[in-house]
Amino acid sequence: MQLFVRFFAFLGLVALAACGTPRPDGPPPPGTARDVARLEQAILALGPEVDPEEAHRAARISYEHTHRLALEYQITDPPIIHNTKVNMGVKPRGLCWHWAKDMETRLKQEDFQTLDLHRAIANAKNPILLEHSTVIISRGGDTMYDGIVLDPWREGGVLFWSPTRDDHRYIWHPRAEILAWKLGHDRAQQLLATSGN
Repeated sequence: MQLFVRFFAFLGLVALAACGTPRPDGPPPPGTARDVARLEQAILALGPEVDPEEAHRAARISYEHTHRLALEYQITDPPIIHNTKVNMGVKPRGLCWHWAKDMETRLKQEDFQTLDLHRAIANAKNPILLEHSTVIISRGGDTMYDGIVLDPWREGGVLFWSPTRDDHRYIWHPRAEILAWKLGHDRAQQLLATSGN
């Protein structure tokens, strides 16, 4: 049975290969100083209470860590193909929730005082679309809807970011809300407490 499943997963991978081509020059490139500056300005624009040094640090780390994870995850393909390889055991990590968890973990190490981090999920209640996870950064005390989506998965190891309300590709919901819907309130709370998210 397991051989049967792997065979069909391999066929799926071959079919998906027609949807995107591997990068001829290897892993995705790191963000530039201009990229970091643009994200820094967007974080600063969240409100006057945002510390400029924290905005700079958050932007720099978001780009640096995206690139570090792209190398660690061995990203050379478009996201769906990479997901298939992870699910087949060919690649170590790189599903959207890996990116979200690892980005959140790294950003939390900074212990920001004027910024908050949120985990979000899209498409969980849609039986046709793939569920997607991300991390969102906001001004301290604001909701995720007033923040900025930090999504390295979407463009295959190149950091995509957008104000949450302007991200028209996904409708984001708080991770805790989706887990409560899937698992029930008590189990979701237990999972969130043990995972630190």
